[in-house]
Amino acid sequence: MDNELVQRARWGDLKGQNWAGLVRLSFEADEESATTENDATDKAETRPAFRPMTGRDIKSRDEQEKDNRSFVESRGGRYVYTYEEPDTSAWKRKRVRLHNGEIGYRVVRPVFEGALEDLKRGVAPNGQGIDGLIVYDIDRLTRDNRHLEDAIEVVENFGRPIIDITGSLDLLTDNGRTVARIVTATNNKQSADTARRVARKHRAMQQAGIPAGGTRPFGWQEDKRTLDPHEGKWRRQIILWVLAGKPISAVIHELAAAKVSTVSGADWSRETIKAIVRNPRNCGFRSRQVIDIDPVTGMQNTRVEIVLDDRGKPVKGQWEAVCSVEEWEAATELLGSNPAPGMGHNTRRYLLRGTLRCDRDGCSTPLRVMKAEKSRNKPEGYFYYVCPSRGSVPAGCGGTKVAGPETDKVVSMMVIARHQEEQAKREAMPDVLTWDKDDELERVREDIDDLKNARRSRTITAETYFAQLAEHEAEKRQLISERNKVQRQQAAAKSTSVDLAAEWDGLMLSEKRGYVEDTLLAVLVSPAVGRGRPVRDRLEPVWRPKGEQAQVDSP
Repeated sequence: MDNELVQRARWGDLKGQNWAGLVRLSFEADEESATTENDATDKAETRPAFRPMTGRDIKSRDEQEKDNRSFVESRGGRYVYTYEEPDTSAWKRKRVRLHNGEIGYRVVRPVFEGALEDLKRGVAPNGQGIDGLIVYDIDRLTRDNRHLEDAIEVVENFGRPIIDITGSLDLLTDNGRTVARIVTATNNKQSADTARRVARKHRAMQQAGIPAGGTRPFGWQEDKRTLDPHEGKWRRQIILWVLAGKPISAVIHELAAAKVSTVSGADWSRETIKAIVRNPRNCGFRSRQVIDIDPVTGMQNTRVEIVLDDRGKPVKGQWEAVCSVEEWEAATELLGSNPAPGMGHNTRRYLLRGTLRCDRDGCSTPLRVMKAEKSRNKPEGYFYYVCPSRGSVPAGCGGTKVAGPETDKVVSMMVIARHQEEQAKREAMPDVLTWDKDDELERVREDIDDLKNARRSRTITAETYFAQLAEHEAEKRQLISERNKVQRQQAAAKSTSVDLAAEWDGLMLSEKRGYVEDTLLAVLVSPAVGRGRPVRDRLEPVWRPKGEQAQVDSP
């Protein structure tokens, strides 16, 4: 019976058969926009490189389904189901984890793969039996040879016909399958050629410093070149706040109080603030997004890197900068390039959760929160910080317990006193540090460029190149670190003094946690010995080194 289905489909006899259709809207690269070399105009910049191609040989979803149904019914068959693939590429590969656990690259089309599995079983998702699958043309079926072979397997080994309307697809005969393989390979090359032209166009835009597409960045107008008078001022202020050591939670609070909104109107988040500060656009550099794959774990990491010209120099974008290169580098170094513990932005409802650690016999386990039992007649909401027992995860000693509200009060006073002490030192500082090594830094950079040119021309050996490069890079990092320290000190000196003692009670918990973790690495809590020992005497602060800040999220 199965072989009979293929034979009858070959001769166009579909009487008494149930058929399903596969319709796919193509979002392949736009050939016209990919190949047109335009000047740096707003129109050229905002025209998308990828869009649904509804002209020429590509039909819409409704048209494809209508043609499939008419074709089947005109030959005596019954059209019972439509498999729809919206916004799907039949060519572009994505990174996936294979069945054996390894990482590979495949064209991901779950609807197409599900349709083939249903066809093997002869049952559509709506419960109707299906004898064959119809598509508009071979492009609607696949542009990937691996998927073509899957379709051929269904026809050859399971006896289920797959046909098209235009006649460009013939999987029912040996000769037709050979031609289909050739046509698919040709179509695959066409897609690859178009993608290459699109990539070339984007590289040219990057080298020319043309802004990327998408939503306008906060701080610039719709042309992405001209600074917005209102937002531009606030974007620079955000960078200066970070340079001056203001916790990110406090930055968010300031923006909310000033009724400054994001471009989309959404609430400010820590991720948004960090992305703004780290963006090379701030100092006028053109950047691009890069995806790195760990060859061992297969994990994917997305990062932003500066676009370099042919001489290895950063490409300047076609927009106004909001800060200097030195200020951007200093702020980026302060934040760090990767997430790390700190700043306490999470669902914690207690000020010192994650900061207090047990000091009994070198236990060092973070203290947990335990609410007071009703039998102790404590006020509503009263709690303790306690070291977890040995059977907990993580395991502690279970021997340290301290009153929560009293500990919060003592540590808050420590933080306020420390903040006032550092602020007094800054105000008493007679002169702000200055940076006078620009020439030295430029010389090191020129030495690195000369070294690269020498290696490129093969006038020095690889051993000499890498040995000297390591020395120059180390000197460059040291100079940049010194310059960034000066930048931060200058920003702190210019910042408005904060009377933390007066403002503390009015701060949100997240802001208080920000100041705590910006000031303290930890607070060691010793066990109570006897009765009546003050809480203050049991606490030993571990101050965060000067200049080091916890500016990112807690896990």
